[in-house]
Amino acid sequence: MELRRLRYFIAVAEQLNFRRAAEQLHVAQPALSQQIRKLENELGVVLLFRTKRSVALTPAGSALFDEAVRILRQADTAARVARNASQGSLGRLRMAYPPGALPSQLADLISRFAVHYPGVEVVPEVIPASQAVHDVLSGRVDVAVAAMPLLTRGLKTTSLGHERAVAAIPDRHRLSGRQELALDTLGETPLILLPRAGNPAFHDGVLAACRSTGAAPAIIEASESSVDHALLLVAAGAGIALLPASAARYSAPAVRFLPVVQPQLETELVLLSRGEDEATVAGLLRLAMSAESRRPFATARPVLELAAS
Repeated sequence: MELRRLRYFIAVAEQLNFRRAAEQLHVAQPALSQQIRKLENELGVVLLFRTKRSVALTPAGSALFDEAVRILRQADTAARVARNASQGSLGRLRMAYPPGALPSQLADLISRFAVHYPGVEVVPEVIPASQAVHDVLSGRVDVAVAAMPLLTRGLKTTSLGHERAVAAIPDRHRLSGRQELALDTLGETPLILLPRAGNPAFHDGVLAACRSTGAAPAIIEASESSVDHALLLVAAGAGIALLPASAARYSAPAVRFLPVVQPQLETELVLLSRGEDEATVAGLLRLAMSAESRRPFATARPVLELAAS
């Protein structure tokens, strides 16, 4: 049964006049009459009583009318859903991001994405960087956030900007009264890091920076990839934690956050995606590349304000 014939039938049933229905449909009246007859032949029933002066629905025609309206409404909805999906305004976005602190600019990007694509369901998942590469390649997730450098195996990378490092220091520590932390002042203070598997680029960057300044603190690798876990170790006096700057948004009594300098530590965060992105992913990448997304992840000013509070 052709949808076109159902549309023609509905027009005639509503107008009860072939001429007016033909004008409404912008077709010739003989062509309209022919299509209605073909529909009746296809169904094996008479849908319309026709005389020279009037047109009326038969019982079969009345029964078909309600169903035809419902069918065409569903067909229109299906077409709209398909168009929206092809344009990226409907569907799901499966996103992976590394354990630890959620980058503030990523949260801002997803918030703006939700405004531009309200029909898309964002499905977030925390996975380590190495697994993220595999999962994007396999199609298990659509896009993943990772810190560079990372072996991306040919995936497309879209920069989100650079994120600096902060030091979480017990407020009773000898360095807690400073406005910033130079790594060569650590002395023998143990250094707490989140597990390397979650964010290898940040972990390795910290160790390289320590070597470059001659600092050789004892490294304590947290047993969990959780900022809260690291901050509890700091509060307990186990050492100083070096974390991505987004961690400074966490509430941590008895812990102060200082920007790290000499050297200033920062890593580039990127969105990993497949080369031929679906419309939904393409929309996210366009937002990521827009001027509004080029703000630094965390500047020294908000970290200092938090440290002074």
